[in-house]
Amino acid sequence: MSILNVLMTPEQAVVAVDTLAQDVLSGELSEGAKLLLIPQHNIVVAGRGSGQFFLRIYQLCLEASFRKAFSIEQIMREVGPVMDQLWPNYVQAALDAGLGLDQLNSEIVVVGWSKTQNQIVGTAYAKSDVESPARVASLVGGIASPGEPLRGAPDSFEPEAILSAGRRQAEYLNDQDGRLVAGGRLIAAFLQRGEAVVKDLGTI
Repeated sequence: MSILNVLMTPEQAVVAVDTLAQDVLSGELSEGAKLLLIPQHNIVVAGRGSGQFFLRIYQLCLEASFRKAFSIEQIMREVGPVMDQLWPNYVQAALDAGLGLDQLNSEIVVVGWSKTQNQIVGTAYAKSDVESPARVASLVGGIASPGEPLRGAPDSFEPEAILSAGRRQAEYLNDQDGRLVAGGRLIAAFLQRGEAVVKDLGTI
């Protein structure tokens, strides 16, 4: 698993992810885009877990963003059911590749500026099996995945603090798994009304 952090206030948000990606069949490491923008609506979609599943959800969100009556609230209502609809295909692809189903999981967040509410809003989604629907939770203040290494740490929008948190999380995840599962660089999207900026905060 990788790193997925969100810090929110009504006026601004930051979403941070690491870039380490691994091919599940070959084990080859590379850099992956786990955070992507819908810039015309000041929205970021980010994820951890399956890169292919995340990219498919992002593609559908991007296509929906061209609707005349688009809103972030509408997208946030649709992502959970779409994850449930796509999951059986993801399971079948994993079985065809000879992968264990215990490896299947996806966490996705949609965060951005709401024109109707005039503030930053966000929703988190998690999916790991066919039988249970995607878990959907409104984000209030944000989330940290994994959260264990950041317990007691103060929230901060400062790039140095965000990078330090990412390094602690990467060390924790790699120790827990006994191999490199989080790393590369920490990429963060900073959002506020009328502005979306993506920064490379440094190596973790």
